[in-house]
Amino acid sequence: MDYLKSFRMIAGITALLVFAACATPPDKIQTSYVSALEFKDYECDQLASELRRKNRRLSELFATLKGDADADEWQMGLGLILFWPTLFFLEGGDDVRAQEYSRLKGEVEAMHEVATSKKCELG
Repeated sequence: MDYLKSFRMIAGITALLVFAACATPPDKIQTSYVSALEFKDYECDQLASELRRKNRRLSELFATLKGDADADEWQMGLGLILFWPTLFFLEGGDDVRAQEYSRLKGEVEAMHEVATSKKCELG
């Protein structure tokens, strides 16, 4: 009976460590709040230019973060099937790129809010 209890505890801790170490898929990363006031002085052409730049960076980060999350998912699946102790060595987890992605999503939302209030045509 004690062996079963110990096994369950070790399995639970392992699962916790594994899922904490996995990178979050970019479509599951929450948007950080950014005030629209930060962009209130931008003209329509400035907003359009800045939105293009930020959307380009968002696309780059999305691809990188998706690749990280997919790799972690693959490693976890392989580890669960072949040799579970390898799961302790998963490289994943969210890093500064996930924070940047979250912040950029908030900035883009704020800029769209300003563009809408100024009736800008962003193309």
